[in-house]
Amino acid sequence: MTTEPAALLPAERRARLVQRLHDDGWARVADLAAALGVTPVTVRRDIAQLADEGVLERVHGGARLVSGSGRPDLPNGTTTTEATRTVPPATREEARTLTVGMVVPSLDYYYPEVIRGARVAAASSHVRIILRNGSYDAAEVRRQVAALAAATDGLLVSPPVDAPEVTEWLTTLGVPVVLVERRGQAGPFHEPLESVVTDHALGAAMGVRHLAAEGHTRIGLVTSRTSPTSRGVRAGWRTAVAELGLGDGCLDLDTVSHRDAGWHDDAGRVLDACAEAGTTALLVHSDPEAISLVERARDRGLRVPEDLAVVAYDDEVAGLADPPITGIRPPKAALGAAALELLTRRIADPGRPVQRIQLGPQLIVRASSRGAG
Repeated sequence: MTTEPAALLPAERRARLVQRLHDDGWARVADLAAALGVTPVTVRRDIAQLADEGVLERVHGGARLVSGSGRPDLPNGTTTTEATRTVPPATREEARTLTVGMVVPSLDYYYPEVIRGARVAAASSHVRIILRNGSYDAAEVRRQVAALAAATDGLLVSPPVDAPEVTEWLTTLGVPVVLVERRGQAGPFHEPLESVVTDHALGAAMGVRHLAAEGHTRIGLVTSRTSPTSRGVRAGWRTAVAELGLGDGCLDLDTVSHRDAGWHDDAGRVLDACAEAGTTALLVHSDPEAISLVERARDRGLRVPEDLAVVAYDDEVAGLADPPITGIRPPKAALGAAALELLTRRIADPGRPVQRIQLGPQLIVRASSRGAG
């Protein structure tokens, strides 16, 4: 189930191909063609190119990721690194290698796959990526970006959502900038900056509709107070609840992060509220909170999904839980690829109209919600 567009940019398509191999280990040409909405000939051509670049290797009837240094992963333990890939000799002629700075708020959750997608796109686009971890602190993001601006042809940046002054500042650097998983405006007339984002509201609404189709009428929401994604998830949940006529009986709760010392109390509060309100299903952002809630629900003697169905938003590790948790999966690798391609187009043609790309997430149905109604 997916709302992603069928027509993909070449770099975005190759990033999704690599994402599929990363998820499944290997895949057949026919399955990749069906998943990407293209012909087997196109998939074989992409596989041949990525194999030449050392990203994957061809096997009979399909492809798999290579092991070792050829695979486009971040080095273990990396906090700040310069990530580069070499353009094959056959395609290096006359091509100028661009240097792109990339500043993301996290290297251990969500963004590794975004980075992977950008690096796969970079491998076939004569682009060298310099990666820095900006955290969620506005001052640190400015420091990291400033260090890159003078030495790069363009920037991919995920600034803090609650720091519009940082977005405004980005327009003064004199280099093209594409926002990643952020939207922004700047100047006296609030002119838009180029951006690539996931439609988190759409993804959340998909999760609610799935739970409603399974027979649930009391579908609660649990979000992390500190996550910038929570706003979009809440907006989509509210839209779907209203659209389905579920009324005012659906809980809207927020919590501290799973890593916070107060999580134990918040998790208990959520389950108590569900019992009192007759809530039979939850949409939870993000995976660690969803997994912990499932564990605590079962400790209380609740059956998942029979007594409480759960859908997790992010789908980083939801499939590893017991039972595997249904997930809403943002197209993280495709996001990174599309952002890089948008930036290289801006560098090549500074005068073209501003573009703002929005990608749709995917619903992955698993045991935590299936057949619960």
